[in-house]
Amino acid sequence: DDIGPIGHNENMRIRMIKKILLDGSDCPKCDEATRYLESRGLWDRIDEVVWAREDDPSSPGMVEAARLGVDRAPFFVVDADGREEVYTSVLQLVRDRLGRTVSVAERVQDIDADDVGGI
Repeated sequence: DDIGPIGHNENMRIRMIKKILLDGSDCPKCDEATRYLESRGLWDRIDEVVWAREDDPSSPGMVEAARLGVDRAPFFVVDADGREEVYTSVLQLVRDRLGRTVSVAERVQDIDADDVGGI
């Protein structure tokens, strides 16, 4: 499945915004997204991780979330050709920007009625 950087655009940068919870731990959904990218051999495509501290509205990730109107973590900001595009789903990012297929089972798993990843 690891077939290299298909669709890689040298002018594209991807930021992942991850949340740190009040107790200092990483948000579980953020860890899950990181593990998914690592398992697909795509973690090296993330250019920067920006942290949103749940206890600090002035932390870079919280500021980014407020600026973009995003209320969940993790999320991804793709800067390409002078435009920003926000992805709140790691699977959509993988499919749309990283040139990989996403199985039906993975798409079903991505639907989480008890989403606890909010910012």
